[in-house]
Amino acid sequence: MSQPRATKVLVIGYVWPEPRSSAAGGHMMQILEAFLQRGWDITFSSPASSGEHRADLTALGIGEVPIELNNSSFDEFIRELAPEVVLFDRFMMEEQFGWRVEKHCPDAMRVLETSDLQSLRDARHQRLKERLKACDDNDDFSELFAPALREEFELMANTDVAKREIAAIYRCDLSLMISPVEIELLVSQFQVPRSLLHWCPLMVDLPSTPPVPFEDRAHFLHIGNFRHAPNWDAVLWLKTAIWPMIRAQMPGAQLHIYGAYTPPKATALHNPAQGFHVMNWAEDALQVMSAARVCMAPLRFGAGIKGKIVDAMLCGTPNVTTPVGAEAMHDEQPWPGAVTRTAREFADSAVRLHNDKALWLNAQTQAHALLASRYQQVVHGPAVTEKLLDCQARLHQIRRDNFTGGMLRHHQHKSTQYMAQWIEAKNRIPQ
Repeated sequence: MSQPRATKVLVIGYVWPEPRSSAAGGHMMQILEAFLQRGWDITFSSPASSGEHRADLTALGIGEVPIELNNSSFDEFIRELAPEVVLFDRFMMEEQFGWRVEKHCPDAMRVLETSDLQSLRDARHQRLKERLKACDDNDDFSELFAPALREEFELMANTDVAKREIAAIYRCDLSLMISPVEIELLVSQFQVPRSLLHWCPLMVDLPSTPPVPFEDRAHFLHIGNFRHAPNWDAVLWLKTAIWPMIRAQMPGAQLHIYGAYTPPKATALHNPAQGFHVMNWAEDALQVMSAARVCMAPLRFGAGIKGKIVDAMLCGTPNVTTPVGAEAMHDEQPWPGAVTRTAREFADSAVRLHNDKALWLNAQTQAHALLASRYQQVVHGPAVTEKLLDCQARLHQIRRDNFTGGMLRHHQHKSTQYMAQWIEAKNRIPQ
């Protein structure tokens, strides 16, 4: 008996995936792995230039095809490829290529991978900047953390990014959401049908070896891509408010800060005399995480769920974070470390975790339980492919029921198509 033909998938990436540089890159690789385990035929395309830490997709059997913005060469490419599923990585890729996909492959299922809600992250960032105008880094930021969904809606509702991002969600047949909090925000406040959303968190394999013991670890750790604004703000908060409080209690304490694409403004903070070490990019993030005693993630804004915290749990490294860092990550389960709201709380909790072995071991046990209950690849990988196959089988009904999406596609196609054609024609004019 002949084998069934493999589902043909095109992924259009905002960037080429860099799993060792960002949680978004890691999540994309986890999704691709789920597709590969299903035996699907995958092509990955992106208009971005190649980053220095990009994954080698061809080694995994994934085709790599660069594409261009505002160029009709994409039309010929997608007609020839004829994918059955097209996954857009971030809403900007749906804006750029969604109308072309529908025009040339109308029966292809269109899926959006949000990574996090950028509109929510941007709105929270603006709220923090306004708060910082009236205070300093030692102040209490409690009122910024985990407000009611209605408040988040009012924060986002009038922004252009929210209108663009949620329109893209409506235009797609399914959106993969990393955060259940963001699903509830979209459903309860923006009236997005729940049927258009699927929970797809970070996905990991449980560790098969014991973590590095308490006695063999040293120092505090912060890790995060410096191009991601919440990570840079976290480093500044550490430098100005949190770390001086920790050093006052532990004069010999050391903090190691790792991150891809370290800018000069970050290396300028390096100060060994203060125990504040900016270490640039970590070749092996899990290795440096396993060597640390405590992971610190003092995030004052952001969205989605946090790859650095999942990595900490994988390595058995207790962490200290804020309600933003812990959002959507643990439901009602105990947090593997501490969730704090002020610089003082953060510093005191970090010192306790660093010095109290019993507290540290209890947090490590909670981390393993949390990974097992919410983040296993063997659970969520098959679940996402099953969801895609189910939606593919009901595609006509899904589109019939999603009138708002059809209406938005009608208008978006006209405006985006004509703008793209104008840019392409302009680019042909000799300069």
